Amino acid sequence: MAEDDKAQRAAYHVEAARRRKATESAKAQVLLEGFVREARERGLATCELVARPWNGRGRYRTGRVGWYLKRDHSIGVDSEGGYHLLVVAPERFGRWRGVTVVPSAPPLQVGEGARDGESAPLAEFLRLRLEAGDDFP
Repeated sequence: MAEDDKAQRAAYHVEAARRRKATESAKAQVLLEGFVREARERGLATCELVARPWNGRGRYRTGRVGWYLKRDHSIGVDSEGGYHLLVVAPERFGRWRGVTVVPSAPPLQVGEGARDGESAPLAEFLRLRLEAGDDFP
C-alpha cells in the first residue's frame, strides 16, 4: 500500500512539472512571436541557421532561415517563431547533406542549470538581439 502511495505522489509531481513546463513554454512562445514581428518591422536581416556538431568539427546546413540569439550561434529563432538548439549530434555526411532541426519547446530561462553567466531570461536575449540589429555576428 505504501508503494502505491509513493507511486501516486511521484506521478503527481511529474505531471505538475510537465504542466509548469508547458505553461512556461507557452509564455516563451508569445515572446518569440513578438520578437519575430518586431524583427520584421525593423527590417532585421535573416540568415540561414547553421548547426554545429557537439564535437565542434564542421557546420551543417539546416534549411531554416531566421536569427541567431546567442553570439556563439548555439540558439536560433526561425522566421516562423520556432526555437532551435543548433548544437547537434555529429552526423555522418552532415556537412554535405545538411541536418534536420525541429523546433523545441522554448524556455523562459535560457541555459537554466548552466554555469554562472551562461543563463539568462529569454526576454533578455531577444531584447539584446533586437538592439544589436544587423551588427550581430
